[in-house]
Amino acid sequence: MTAHGNGTRPDFDAVVIGMGFGGLRMLWELHQLGLSVRAYERGSDVGGTWYWNRYPGARTDSEAWVYCMFFDEKLKQEWDWPERFPKQPDMERYLQHVADRFDMRRDIRFETVVTSAVYQEGTGLWEVGTDRGETVTCRYLISATGLLHVAYEPPFPGLESFEGESYLTSRWPKEPVDFAGKRVAVVGTGATAVQVIPEVAREAEHLRVFQRTPNYVLPSRNHALEKAQRDEIKRDYPEIIEKLRKQPFAFPMDPANRMYDENRSPEEVRRILDAAWEAGGFYYLFTAFDDLLIDERSNRFASDFLREKIRTIVRDPETAEKLTPKYPYAGKRPPLGHFYYETFNRDNVDLVDVKADPIAEITPTGIRLESGEEHEADIIIFALGFDALTGALTEMDLRGRGGVSMRDKWADGVHTYLGLCVDSFPNFFMLSGPQSPFANIPAVLDQSVAFVGRLLGYLGEHGVDRIEPTGDAVHGWGEKCQALLDMAPPIKAGLAVSSWFLGANIPGKKPSVLFYFGGAAAYFDDLEKVADRDFDGFAMVSPAGV
Repeated sequence: MTAHGNGTRPDFDAVVIGMGFGGLRMLWELHQLGLSVRAYERGSDVGGTWYWNRYPGARTDSEAWVYCMFFDEKLKQEWDWPERFPKQPDMERYLQHVADRFDMRRDIRFETVVTSAVYQEGTGLWEVGTDRGETVTCRYLISATGLLHVAYEPPFPGLESFEGESYLTSRWPKEPVDFAGKRVAVVGTGATAVQVIPEVAREAEHLRVFQRTPNYVLPSRNHALEKAQRDEIKRDYPEIIEKLRKQPFAFPMDPANRMYDENRSPEEVRRILDAAWEAGGFYYLFTAFDDLLIDERSNRFASDFLREKIRTIVRDPETAEKLTPKYPYAGKRPPLGHFYYETFNRDNVDLVDVKADPIAEITPTGIRLESGEEHEADIIIFALGFDALTGALTEMDLRGRGGVSMRDKWADGVHTYLGLCVDSFPNFFMLSGPQSPFANIPAVLDQSVAFVGRLLGYLGEHGVDRIEPTGDAVHGWGEKCQALLDMAPPIKAGLAVSSWFLGANIPGKKPSVLFYFGGAAAYFDDLEKVADRDFDGFAMVSPAGV
């Protein structure tokens, strides 16, 4: 155990909160540094997102071979993925295997919630409290609570009066839910609902979908992975990783190397978009035109193409029009679908537009709209999204120097350095924190954790007691994130449609730039430059206070 600069020994060198992708990756890194660790996890096992989100149809939107751990070569070679886009049980089993493979469970306390973390200026240690009454001290505090952890609770009055069953997708029970012969209502049409709806429709007597804002849903083109395909992936991992570290969203996709406005005929543009659509996954977003997210004309053509697809797939014109977004593509987080639009061609499925006629209340027998129209239901599923990125950090009692709380610190908007640290919070690090890149999360986490590991190694080698970003560095990072958002008009348009990209989906939450939209590759370069300049932008204090 490492002695602190003023002679006070912490209970642990580091405390990690959360045991999903980020927490497990961080735990491995801390072990390599020889630091003592205590990790806390709310669930009864590891998995994070893939522990809690076990709703019907839950699966990744990133391909299996890039939605994984990258730190160990043997791990990549020994694990076999069954599908292009793995289901929740496969992801949960994988993360359990990682925990077992690297003997991580010995450091984890399950079914434990961190309720407080307070920086003690007298000792320079963090004091961490849990709902089990335990209090421990640590030198480094690391949050790995994930960007989508705190669910947006149903805001509708009367929910407690509902006589049927109700479920929140992010707190789905481990036991199967029986939809057979039931009238089911799904409230929401975000990425989660897009996965839930086709699955429930196959079982329910009737499914009614309540939609506020439609989404552009791309086809996944999911398929099983045969042995030859799995062997090819394992053989090509070095090339796959090299590509994803250069691609803006950390996917192993080659750039289009073309812009929309290059004297192309409309027919040629459609052929390009058609090929990207048919490839499935995020190929439409990343391999059609390199300016799709920054050029309004390019985005407009791509958006119109998707609108035509919706109207072609959905047979009923009125339903198709309700499902057709009017905002630019990527204004909201684009999900992948598994026969999503096709589901609305089923006789047992219909769609209710609650933008035009909002939900007024939940009644004992179902849902009543403001117009007075009532819809009976035996089961209501709420898929309302999350208080993204900041929610987990502001719900706990997290206080830094001078007793400042993170809740107050971010009351007027998010402020971070590199999406990893906050001024006035010494020796505190966030994984998948606000103003980190929106990209393939495990790949971003891999590089972020490597940076934190390099920084902790530097502190140990140079006898540095504590570290935090300077106010200027935090201000500069915020300006950079805002400038990058301003360069992407389609994403900025998300403010008008309550995008969680910008925190606009939570009533009372001040919208701000929650992501770094400069691309994962540029972010990785930023991290490397900061590290190479002896961690420029950080204020460091040695044991002697100099």
